[in-house]
Amino acid sequence: MARKNSRALWTDKILRGTASAATAPAPMARRPYTGHVLGIDPSLRGTGLSVIAFDNGNATFRASRRLRLGPGLTMPDCLGAIYKAVADCIEDWPIRHVALEQTIYVQNFQTAQILGAARGAAIAAAAVLGKPVFEYPPLRVKQAVVGFGRASKEQIGDMTRRLLHLPAPLSLDESDATAVALCHAFTWRGD
Repeated sequence: MARKNSRALWTDKILRGTASAATAPAPMARRPYTGHVLGIDPSLRGTGLSVIAFDNGNATFRASRRLRLGPGLTMPDCLGAIYKAVADCIEDWPIRHVALEQTIYVQNFQTAQILGAARGAAIAAAAVLGKPVFEYPPLRVKQAVVGFGRASKEQIGDMTRRLLHLPAPLSLDESDATAVALCHAFTWRGD
C-alpha cells in the first residue's frame, strides 16, 4: 500500500471525516459574560468610571462618573480620591470584575509615573475589596468596541452611546471607561 503525503491525508479527512471526528462532541460555545463590570480609565486629574451590567449577552448601562481633580490637590490627595471613588463604586454595585485600560506608551518618564500611580490607586481599591482586575491595551478596547484599533475618542464615545442606547454622549473619560467594561464582557473567556 502506497503512503499518502500529508496533503492527501488532509484532503481525505476533510472530504470524508474520521470516525472519531464524527463521534466527538461539538466544541462548547463561549457563554456570554454575566454580571456587573466596573470599567476604569485611570488618570490623575480625570479618571473615568463606568458600571455596566451584562445578562446573557445584553449590556445595560448602570452608572458612570468622571472624577475631576483640580490642580490645587496634591498627588497623594488625588490618589486617595481615586481609591475612594473606585471603592464606592464597588460597594454601591454588585461588581463581579474590574476592567482597566493599560497604560499607553508615553515618552515622558514623569507622565508614566503619574499614570502608573493613578492605576495603582484604582487597582489597590479593587484588590482590597477582593475583586478580580483585568487589564486591556487601548488597541484591543478599540477593536472590541468600534472594530478599528485606531479609532478616535469621539468614535469610541459615539459607539458606546449607540451600543447602550444612551440618550446623550458621555464625557470622553466616562466613554473610555465604558468601552473598557464592554471590551471585558465582549472578549472574556472565563466561566
